[in-house]
Amino acid sequence: MSRAALLVLADGRFPAGGHAHSGGAEEAVKAGRITGAASLEDFCRGRLHTTGLVAASLAAAAAVGVPAVELDAAADARTPSPTLRLAARRLGRQLMRAARATWPSDELDALAGEFPKGAHQPVVLGVAARSAGLGGDDAAHCAAYESVSGAATATVRLLSLDPFEATAVLARLAPEVDHVADLAVEAAAGALEQGAGALPAASAPLLEIGAEAHAGWAVRLFAS
Repeated sequence: MSRAALLVLADGRFPAGGHAHSGGAEEAVKAGRITGAASLEDFCRGRLHTTGLVAASLAAAAAVGVPAVELDAAADARTPSPTLRLAARRLGRQLMRAARATWPSDELDALAGEFPKGAHQPVVLGVAARSAGLGGDDAAHCAAYESVSGAATATVRLLSLDPFEATAVLARLAPEVDHVADLAVEAAAGALEQGAGALPAASAPLLEIGAEAHAGWAVRLFAS
């Protein structure tokens, strides 16, 4: 297992398309729910313990070998918003391109063939981690961290927030990211025995509603 591979996969500069998405932060800023570092931290904490937990669990499960088809269906069932389902598949398709170029594997090729329009991003992330020689814990940490880092980075651009403050938010959330990743690894172990239905289904209705509103804007900085 290569820790350097984990750094490559988790690096915000990895060309997986995440920079074009705000994780719901753009709509939250416009609605006045994010106004600075304190409210950004609250927003990220909410994402982490809901959609972040779900994504981390899906990624960990894919990394330990739960069938991708089963996990993709589970991801669909846990994403009520059509807009977010589409965004997840677009991100999955972009991540697939980057992962196949970086860590070529038969497993990634098979997944790309099975989902020509893209599997859900956390599922691709888990298979990519597996192809890079990483484990479920690594995939879970990547997904959990992504669930907060994208929104923090987007808020720097949206509010001209001091990047030092945004980074401090992520640092304060680090113990919770670890905890969510641990929960995801436990859930993935359960899914190996009981199937993807055993994975968490934590919901964030306001993110789903906000995504649909955001999709209708004539002008926006981020794709979602």
